[in-house]
Amino acid sequence: MQVSDVVEEFRGLDWDGPFPKEALARAGDALEAGKLLYFPDLAFRLLPGEEIFLDDAVSDHSRKNVSFDPITGQLGATTLAGAEEKKLAAMLDRFGRQARALLVGLVPNYEIGLERARTSFRPVEIAGRPTSPRHDDKRLHVDAFPTRPMHGKRILRVFTNIAPNDAVRRWEIGEPFTDFAEKFLPRVHNPFPGTAWFLERIGLTKGRRSPYDFLMLGLHDKGKLDLAYQREAPRVKLGFPPGATWMVYTDQALHAAMSGRFALEQTFHLPIERMLHPERAPLRVLERLAGRPLV
Repeated sequence: MQVSDVVEEFRGLDWDGPFPKEALARAGDALEAGKLLYFPDLAFRLLPGEEIFLDDAVSDHSRKNVSFDPITGQLGATTLAGAEEKKLAAMLDRFGRQARALLVGLVPNYEIGLERARTSFRPVEIAGRPTSPRHDDKRLHVDAFPTRPMHGKRILRVFTNIAPNDAVRRWEIGEPFTDFAEKFLPRVHNPFPGTAWFLERIGLTKGRRSPYDFLMLGLHDKGKLDLAYQREAPRVKLGFPPGATWMVYTDQALHAAMSGRFALEQTFHLPIERMLHPERAPLRVLERLAGRPLV
């Protein structure tokens, strides 16, 4: 695997365009093929006074991220309060709005139906952070939500590195989703009848899991827990310096976050009907492999 197999690079762009025709022609197709879109010179500019947030003390360390809910305007997992809390919330909201403008500017088809989920600030260093194997993001994985069933909706994330002192955020990108799914899908067992109803009833899921959600969670866990796969799987190593931005479908691209801190991340959800190539969605890939509908 080469970097060009997994990365599509764009230079000279701004968050809200205008975007050249050649960028528009490449962006959506590359994203939906599972590539990572890389913007090496697209920096998120901090406003005066926001540099005080470049300190891992803003996190209460209960979770890996400080999160912002764009619906309620509330922050989670932070030690901040009062004016400082509001200032950080405003910074994360500004990033989320800029991330959305970039995404729909490059892929206008996404504008209708695109859901903005939580915005995250990741001030804590990845390397050395204690975690369980299933929650270890240094292992190659595809994203799947244990508490929020997606029913085939896509998970797309936009990241930017705002770290000071040239601190690079290091990632790895693995093999194509179809190749990964062909290896691990036979290992994923069907849930017991009534499991989805029970999980919803006791409040462990926000809605009822579909067969698709069970399979995606199974792929996530089986891949992370297979130590031989984690050692031997093909991968490309990437480094994102401060001032760089990138976006990727994290439910499709196998990825691992190896080191770094002070990154911003915006999650979006997209119905597959709004994709340019719905047949490339993980839902459609898994339905072809399983030979049955999954939602």
